[in-house]
Amino acid sequence: MKEFDYLIVGSGLFGATFAHQATKAGKRCLVIDKRAHLGGNVYCENIEGINVHKYGAHIFHTSNKKVWDFVNAIVEFNRYTNSPVANYKGKLYNLPFNMNTFYQMWGITTPAEAQEKIEEQKAEALAALKGHEPSNLEEQALTLVGKDIFEALIKEYTEKQWGRSCKDLPTFIIKRLPVRFIFDNNYFNDKYQGIPIGGYNKLIEGLLKGIETRTDVNFFTEYKNSWHDIAEKLVYTGALDEYFGYKLGKLDWRTVSFKTRIESTPNYQGNAVVNYTSHEQPYTRIIEHKHFEMFGAEVYNIPKTVISEEYSTEYKEGMEPYYPVNDDRNNALAEKYRYLASQENNVIFGGRLAQYKYYDMAPIIEQVLNIEKF
Repeated sequence: MKEFDYLIVGSGLFGATFAHQATKAGKRCLVIDKRAHLGGNVYCENIEGINVHKYGAHIFHTSNKKVWDFVNAIVEFNRYTNSPVANYKGKLYNLPFNMNTFYQMWGITTPAEAQEKIEEQKAEALAALKGHEPSNLEEQALTLVGKDIFEALIKEYTEKQWGRSCKDLPTFIIKRLPVRFIFDNNYFNDKYQGIPIGGYNKLIEGLLKGIETRTDVNFFTEYKNSWHDIAEKLVYTGALDEYFGYKLGKLDWRTVSFKTRIESTPNYQGNAVVNYTSHEQPYTRIIEHKHFEMFGAEVYNIPKTVISEEYSTEYKEGMEPYYPVNDDRNNALAEKYRYLASQENNVIFGGRLAQYKYYDMAPIIEQVLNIEKF
């Protein structure tokens, strides 16, 4: 008998949840991670008494009660509601697009006025196409929300995110733009949302309680050719193409970087997330971390605050891959790698990197909870 039933590569949400469920089923697991800490991209670093989302803002949201009950059984979640604000050249707008946004943009106060304004601008965009289907993101967005919203809240922000003109981006990126004719700033439509009380490290610690873990371990140099000696099966959550030595070519990613700093004020921007939608600022948004877990007057209990400027950029060697680039070339290449993955004996490929698909947190946990037999 081998020492472990599963060697799990990566301690992010897929790896940690898999280890938790497998251990409950009586399996012996070893979890390794190349980083110096556990938790993957949901890891939080405590700075000035504030849980800082080191790899970007993570907001848990789901309509799946099974998933919500599962995570809350590990650690209680708070009432955080994601209500981002957009800053366009110094003027503030509520997101997602709703009656507050339309009042801020046009001064209108009724849903009928807002619908009339948007339909008028959509009609202008459709007329400009002269019967043709939208051929790029700019044309697509204009037919969905019109020029005013597009130019202030979509165009430059999207160009910063993707590093290219909206006219050079495919339509599928923005096939649907939620427009609400109500005064509701709640970004998500899900029934449940929140942040673990005490931060995401509490969730990861709970999931991995009693399970052997090793950090600062490189799977490729230490286990790639020998994992069969210690484990019956492998759970791999790293990059899909890296597992196969990039033998079919490299998949493309977008990535983000952060400039995090302490500010000598208890309340820097009054909100967890402020998007900067013009090219005047090089960053896409500023995250003020304390607002994820402190509400109302609570934010003044800590005299300082921590903010992170977020920058979107092309992935380069040595960076953290974040978002798959779902164009035709990458989709076709990923399918070839997925076929190779399906031929691997006793290897499970799980999570965003290993499946080359973008996932929110809740669907990752749901995937594991739906596994019938470990």
